[in-house]
Amino acid sequence: MSRSTIKIILSPKMLAMFTLGFASGFPFYIVRDVLKLWLTDANIDLGTIGLFSAVALPYTWKFVWSPVMDGVTPPFLGRRRAWMLMTQIGLLILIAAMGQLDPTKSLKMMAVVAFCIAIFSASQDIVLDAFRREYLTDEELGFGTGIWMNAWRFGMFASTGTAFLLSDSIGYPNVHLVLSLMMGIGIITTLIVSEPDTGVAAPQTLQEAVIEPFREFFSRGGAWWVLIFILLYKIGDNMAGAMNIPFILKMGFTKQEYFVIVKGIGMFALFGGAFLGGIVMIRLGIANSLWVFGILQAISTACFALLVVVGKNHVLLTGIVTFEFLATGLGQAAYASYMAVQTNKRFTATQYAMMTSLMAIPGTVAAAITGYMAEYLGWSGFYIVCALVALPGMLLLIRIAPWGSSNQEIDASLRQGE
Repeated sequence: MSRSTIKIILSPKMLAMFTLGFASGFPFYIVRDVLKLWLTDANIDLGTIGLFSAVALPYTWKFVWSPVMDGVTPPFLGRRRAWMLMTQIGLLILIAAMGQLDPTKSLKMMAVVAFCIAIFSASQDIVLDAFRREYLTDEELGFGTGIWMNAWRFGMFASTGTAFLLSDSIGYPNVHLVLSLMMGIGIITTLIVSEPDTGVAAPQTLQEAVIEPFREFFSRGGAWWVLIFILLYKIGDNMAGAMNIPFILKMGFTKQEYFVIVKGIGMFALFGGAFLGGIVMIRLGIANSLWVFGILQAISTACFALLVVVGKNHVLLTGIVTFEFLATGLGQAAYASYMAVQTNKRFTATQYAMMTSLMAIPGTVAAAITGYMAEYLGWSGFYIVCALVALPGMLLLIRIAPWGSSNQEIDASLRQGE
C-alpha cells in the first residue's frame, strides 16, 4: 500500500465522511422501519402500515428544491454548512416530537410529522451529497464515498437497532428522544468541518440553477430509457422489503430475533455484497453486473416464499436474509455505478438528486400498496409477485446495457441516442 493511499485512509476527512454518512442514513430508517415497527406493535392494520410508506414521498421529489440549496447561501457558516445545520436541527426536533404521539389516537398527526421528517431528511441528503463531492479531492473521493455508504448503512442499523432493542423496556417516546439526540453527531461534525472551497461561484440566474442541468440531461437521446430503468430495476426488491418487518414478526419471530438476524447478520451480508460487487464489476463491467446482480435480486426475493411453506425456522430465515442482503448489496453497487456513468460532471448535484429521487419512488409509491397486496395474495404469493415485478427492469437492459457492453459503450450509446 502506497504512502499516498495510507494518507487518504488516515485523513481526518474520512472521519467526517463517516459521521456525516451516519447522519444521512439515520433519519431515513426512522420513517421507514422504526415507524412500521411501532405501528405493528400498536396493532395497526397491514393496509394502513403499507400506506405509511407514502410519507417518504419527499425523497422522490427532492430534485425539485435541490437548485435552491445550490443557489441560495444563508448568511452564516457558508452555503453547504448552513443548510446542513438547519436540516439537522430540524430533524432533531421533529424526531423527538413524533415520539410523543400515540398511534392509536393521533395517527394522522403522526403521518404529518413523519412526512416533515422525510422533507428535512431529503433536504439534508441534497446538501450532504453536494458537500461530499466538494469537500473531497478527486483522489479522496472513491475511498471517501465507500466510507460514506457504509456509515449510511450503519446509521440505519443504529436507528432500527435502538428501537428493536429498547422499545419494550423504555417505550417508544423515550426511544425517539434517544434517536433525536443521535442527530447531534451530525450537528457537531457540521460545526467542526470547514466549508468547501470550490473556486466556483454559486449559480446566479434561474437558468443556471434550475433549467440547464435538466436541459442537458434530457437533450440526450437515451435519457428517458435511463430514467425508466432507474425506476424499475429495484422495484420488486423495494416492494418486498417494505413488508419484511410485518411478515417476519407475524411468522412468529420476536423483535430481538429479527434484529439479530436481519439487522445483524443481514447487515454484514449487505456490506459484503457492496464490497464484492465493486470487485466483481472490475472484471464483469457495469452492463454484465447489472444482468447478473438483477437476476440474483429477483431470486432472493422469491426465496421468502419458502419460509411460508416451511414455517418458523431460524436457520432458513438466516440463510434467506443473508442471500437477500448479499444480492441487494451487489445490485446497489452496480446500480450506483450505472447512475454515476450517466451524470454530467458540470451538473452532478442536481442531476444526481434527480436520479436518486426517481430511485426512491419504488420504496414509497409502489410500496404503499404492498400491505393490501400481502392481504390479498397471501405472503407466499406476495413475494413471488414481487420477484416477477423485477422482470421489466431486467428487460430494459437489452436496450440500455446489452450483455458484453463496456462502460464507455453504455455512456456513448445513450448520449448519442443510438
